[in-house]
Amino acid sequence: MWVKAILFVVIGLMSSALVLLQLPEWRVLLLLSLAIWAFCRAYYFAFYVIEKYIDPSFRFSGLGSVLRYLINRR
Repeated sequence: MWVKAILFVVIGLMSSALVLLQLPEWRVLLLLSLAIWAFCRAYYFAFYVIEKYIDPSFRFSGLGSVLRYLINRR
């Protein structure tokens, strides 16, 4: 699991660096940072917040199960 986490960080850093090398502007850096931060917060919400506060009895196995849960809940 640690190797997988480290590889995700490496992929994210390399991808971000390549985008910034292609378009070296402060605006691109800011927008890229905001996009990464927003997706991290959405991921946190999808798993931690829903599982701990909204429905503690349900265990999610991935983003697909979160979407199914939200669709079936209505």
